[in-house]
Amino acid sequence: MDIAMVLAVDGSASVTYDEFGLIAGGMATALRDPTVAAGLTGNCVLSLLLWSGTGQQDIITGWTPIVTPADLIAFADGVDNMPRTVRAGNTAIGEALLAALTLLAKVPAVPKRNIVNVIGDGRSNDGIAPGPVRDRMAAADITINGLCILHEEPDLLTSYTEEVIGGPGAFAVTCREYKDFTEAMRQKLTREIKGPIV
Repeated sequence: MDIAMVLAVDGSASVTYDEFGLIAGGMATALRDPTVAAGLTGNCVLSLLLWSGTGQQDIITGWTPIVTPADLIAFADGVDNMPRTVRAGNTAIGEALLAALTLLAKVPAVPKRNIVNVIGDGRSNDGIAPGPVRDRMAAADITINGLCILHEEPDLLTSYTEEVIGGPGAFAVTCREYKDFTEAMRQKLTREIKGPIV
C-alpha cells in the first residue's frame, strides 16, 4: 500500500452552511476525477475527519481501502453527503492534527506514505498550537499538506506554511474563493498521488 491519507475538513463557524456544501461537493468531484481515481485505486486507504474547535473532532469515515473503482465512488459519495457533526465553533488546527495522528496510529496496514490533508479557511485560534504537533508528526515522516481558502484571510498561506504543513515533500495550495475549490482540490490530490519530487 502506497498511501494512507486523512482528509481533515474545517467545520468551524467561519465556514457557512453553503460553503460547507461546496467543500464537500468539491472534494467528492475531485476524488472522482479520472486521473485522481486512477492514482488512488488499488493504492491507498482513505479516511475523513471533520473538525472545528477544541473537543470538536469527528471521524466521519474510518479507514477505507480503495481496492476497486467502486470503492472510491462509494467513499466520494460519503464525502459528498458528509453530515456537519461538529459544533461550528473556533478553529483548532492543533487538535485536528492530534486527531489525525490518532487515526494514523490505527491504519490497517503499513503504508509507504502517511498524508494528512488539512482543508480550511482560517488560522488556528483555539486549543493547542499546531506547530509543535506538526513538528512531532513531521519527525515521524508524516506529511501534512494544506489547502487554504483565502476569501476571509488573504494571508492564510503564511500561517499554514509557518504552523501547519510539514514532513516529507509538504506543500500547500490556495484558492481565492469557494467556487475555485474543486480545481484546487483536484490539483492537490494529483500532486499528492505523484509524491514528493526527489
